Amino acid sequence: MPTESARRSGRLPAFERRVLLGSWLVAVPALIGVAVLLLTGVPEGALCWLLAIAVVLATALIARWQHRRVVYPLYTLAGLLEALREGDYSLRGVQGGVLGGAIYDINALADRLQKERLQFEDASRLLGKTLAALDSAVFVFDHDARLRLLNPAAQHLLRSDRPALLGRRADEIGLDALLATPGAQVIRHAFPGRSGRFEIRHAPLRNEGRSGQLLVINDVGRVLREEERQAWQRLLRVLGHEVNNSLASIHSLAGTLATLIAREPLAEDWREDARGGLQVIGNRAESLSRFLAGYSRLAALPPPQRRELDLATLVPAVARLEQRLPVQVEPGAPLPVQADPDQLEQALINLLRNAVEASLSTHGGVVMRWRSEGERALIEILDDGPGLPGSDNLFVPFFTTKPGGSGIGLALVRQIAEAHEGGVSLLARDGAGAIAQLWLPSAPFS
Repeated sequence: MPTESARRSGRLPAFERRVLLGSWLVAVPALIGVAVLLLTGVPEGALCWLLAIAVVLATALIARWQHRRVVYPLYTLAGLLEALREGDYSLRGVQGGVLGGAIYDINALADRLQKERLQFEDASRLLGKTLAALDSAVFVFDHDARLRLLNPAAQHLLRSDRPALLGRRADEIGLDALLATPGAQVIRHAFPGRSGRFEIRHAPLRNEGRSGQLLVINDVGRVLREEERQAWQRLLRVLGHEVNNSLASIHSLAGTLATLIAREPLAEDWREDARGGLQVIGNRAESLSRFLAGYSRLAALPPPQRRELDLATLVPAVARLEQRLPVQVEPGAPLPVQADPDQLEQALINLLRNAVEASLSTHGGVVMRWRSEGERALIEILDDGPGLPGSDNLFVPFFTTKPGGSGIGLALVRQIAEAHEGGVSLLARDGAGAIAQLWLPSAPFS
């Protein structure tokens, strides 16, 4: 078809002009023969046959020449289109011929298809690496419930290799029941490679106009076991540190006392030394007993007995319990929460005690306030102390930065807050000091 510029100018494209010109040239021998007959009359005998043969041969040669001029460029186009159809985007045509416009468009199409193929291959490699790095098992089924794609985690889960699984139906590999379960469900299941608790998720897919299924299986039991193992390691590390410190002191003093009593003769002040050593052993044993009692109290926190409380009443009451320095309470509107009054009061007392101890070292003050923030009630305790210590273990049980501290207070506060579906955090203030924040779900007044 003529291009837009050719149509506007009224001129035919080069290829069409060549075809039209060649068609007229094919008729030239016949026209010459007719002209000869008109001018000289019909020749006799052999001359007439000679003229006819000349006209036929000239017409055949020109037709052959015209055929080659028309067909060879089309062969070039056909070759380029065949290469595109076969997926070979590396061939290019010469743009200077009679079909330069069509060749240009085909070359541009090949460039675009080649670029899209490279992008697709890069995306496929990225997808493959991403699936290989996932701990979750990923399965992709087509419209016939036949497996078309899976990652290494899926192979390990089914304890089979890829060629043996691809193309098989979901019921043949025991996954049809999981495809029929509701999405985002945690079930207990036994696979050939592993058994335990698994989270099942699936979603519909479409490929080439046909529906399919994406199935993702996540081993939540392994994640929980890993978290439990890390929690036990942290707990045993803290317990071992405290117990070893106490036992080392007791062992050292016991050895000193044994050496003292074994002397002959006994020193005159051996009784005072023995009494002092036994007293130190007793104090250290009592400290270890208090430490273990604190752990028992943290581990045996009962579920909260919730009832409606007003923070406008509870917060000032907690502030009045502190006698070491005046605690400023910023006035606020009534704010109801559903909480256990004893546990919430104990959590606020622990946070307030830490704030007061920090402010006493700098002769600063402490402020308590509360406010509503969205769907939660927020309580803040601000101090003018030296700021937060440089550690991420402030809420780890038995971790403390205070001499003689138990490391129970903040851990207990967090446990109480989370039992109330809330949370707690410690933030540094601009300048000096810290902010302790405890939040709970707010509740409308009944």
